Amino acid sequence: MRVIGGKCRSLPLKTVPGLDTRPTTDRIKETLFNMLQPYLPGCRFLDLFGGSGGIGIEALSRGARYCCFVEQNRKAAACIRENLKFTGLEESAELLVMDARRAVERLGGEKSFDVIFMDPPYRKGLERQILEQLAQQPSCADRETLIVVEASLDTDFSWTESLSFEITKIKKYKTNVHLFLRRRER
Repeated sequence: MRVIGGKCRSLPLKTVPGLDTRPTTDRIKETLFNMLQPYLPGCRFLDLFGGSGGIGIEALSRGARYCCFVEQNRKAAACIRENLKFTGLEESAELLVMDARRAVERLGGEKSFDVIFMDPPYRKGLERQILEQLAQQPSCADRETLIVVEASLDTDFSWTESLSFEITKIKKYKTNVHLFLRRRER
């Protein structure tokens, strides 16, 4: 795994050995960041279920001002720390080693994020749980916040409108999907 673009382009990143995390492949990451690029310069980025930190580090490399990484697995969190240090991006980052639901609750009182990316473990319903929390915390995710969810192809998102989110774009790959959502006006 490596940084695809920006000031840290081509730097290799460590990953957590084993199957505890699923690093996003370079090809999918490149496609994702081609779509995200207009939102990145100077943005506040939240990387939920951070894994090895590849998505948040890519965002920082491409111009995000700040990234908060959330990862509860201690080995993965250590990997994020090492990758941030290696890339020289640790000054622009914060790492919360905790459950993503608790982190969203904690971050609710702060300034809203411009982009929120989440890649939770597949088929556990965590996408809905996090979006339910975000729906109740407009200070964390306001109407301007772009939320991107990576999920398995078979994940049902028919419930998003009931939480006042609208799907603005869907990008399908062979094994997964990226959904782009925004808070709907009521």
